[in-house]
Amino acid sequence: MSMNTSPAFKRIVLKLSGEALAGPQGSGIDPSSAAYIAEKVKAIHELGVQTAIIIGAGNLWRGSTGVHRGMEQSTADHMGMIGTVMNGLALQDAFERMGIVTRVQTAIQMNAVAEPYIRLRAIRHLEKGRVVIITGGTGNPFFTTDTAAALRAAEIDADIVIKATKVNGVYSADPKKDPTATRFSRLTYDDVLANEYNVMDMTAFALCREHSLPILVVDFWANNDLLEAVRGNHSVGTIIASKEKLAQMG
Repeated sequence: MSMNTSPAFKRIVLKLSGEALAGPQGSGIDPSSAAYIAEKVKAIHELGVQTAIIIGAGNLWRGSTGVHRGMEQSTADHMGMIGTVMNGLALQDAFERMGIVTRVQTAIQMNAVAEPYIRLRAIRHLEKGRVVIITGGTGNPFFTTDTAAALRAAEIDADIVIKATKVNGVYSADPKKDPTATRFSRLTYDDVLANEYNVMDMTAFALCREHSLPILVVDFWANNDLLEAVRGNHSVGTIIASKEKLAQMG
């Protein structure tokens, strides 16, 4: 455990998969899963970390399913973007029940249920200590929610993109198949490209690299790994950044 109780990052973008909301059944929205996510985020929120969340919609709809059956990619992607708003509202409910003031913003306007995504308004909410759930992807088809996370992080000047997964970081091989696989605590962008490590889609990765935006891959479900990673404990997760940025992090 890290003895450091202060956060290593002031403002983060947390990327969650839609499946995180699904619960044991693997699809749909499970309120208990939303409450679990809210508890995890509450712990870092209480450190004073400004937190924006991007969530996918794989628990409700996978665009690839429609495309494989002949659906237009744009239609399939728009359905997914609408699904992220449903997930955002479920998360907002869980946060508000815990007394955390939350705003849902969406790149696809739905003024009756959520604010439109406006960069400066999102920043203002964060500065006031509110959790901001940014939904609707990028507002455009053909882009993943990974790309939305990288884009929004660059826009709101976040310190890092945290990709919440079921694996404790990036490994030299698949740890489920290879018992000798080792976890990297730090990697440069070039390391990831040279070794073809699967961190996030290439559009999202290129955005992070271009804007020198660090990426932290962490097991969201394991104990206090997210909290420890936000505190700067390098024994959990994998941080990916430029050589210069890694040197600054110490």
